[in-house]
Amino acid sequence: MYQPAQFIQPNIETMHGLMRHYPLATLVTLASDGINANHIPLHLTDTPLPFGTLRGHVARANPLWHDLDSELEVLAIFHGPDAYISPSWYATKQETGKVVPTWNYAIVHAYGTVQVIDDTSWLRSQLEALTNQHEAAFAEPWAVADAPLDFTERLIGSIIGIELVITRLSGKWKVSQNQPPSNQASVVQGLNASEQADAASMAALVKAGA
Repeated sequence: MYQPAQFIQPNIETMHGLMRHYPLATLVTLASDGINANHIPLHLTDTPLPFGTLRGHVARANPLWHDLDSELEVLAIFHGPDAYISPSWYATKQETGKVVPTWNYAIVHAYGTVQVIDDTSWLRSQLEALTNQHEAAFAEPWAVADAPLDFTERLIGSIIGIELVITRLSGKWKVSQNQPPSNQASVVQGLNASEQADAASMAALVKAGA
């Protein structure tokens, strides 16, 4: 990933925060037929330090799990907020006119090797951890135990676990750090008035990164 110095995110805790808030990762692997990409929600744990571990599951019908070389590095990409930045938002547009559109985004790349885990107890624990994390904000959170045991056991039999111990993390926060303060402030205003899906989240990142 190309990373100009001003866009590098060095903070592991900040990267972990994005990974937990946007857990649907693009898992890029090298298969026998070439490069492959699967989109999988991954649950992050903090251990082992410093980068942690990612755990998830795929359908047994997915060739990913039996077409993996456990010695080859894989890449899990976590996509945070992104937004189009209009040049009309820049305060300096009125001064020089020397402005162009761009795209702001925050993203994390997690690297490691993948281990396949075919164990019912492990899979149930993984499903419970992932579910509990994302149900926590609901007034009446659903739990895996709410479903009949024979039903969940049958479904668990149709999936296989994957585990990636992270060996390195790379974060890129492209959030207008290369713009003067006047443009950063006007970008925040433009985003706050925008109807883009991630506008509010991106405005907060621009303010924090300014």
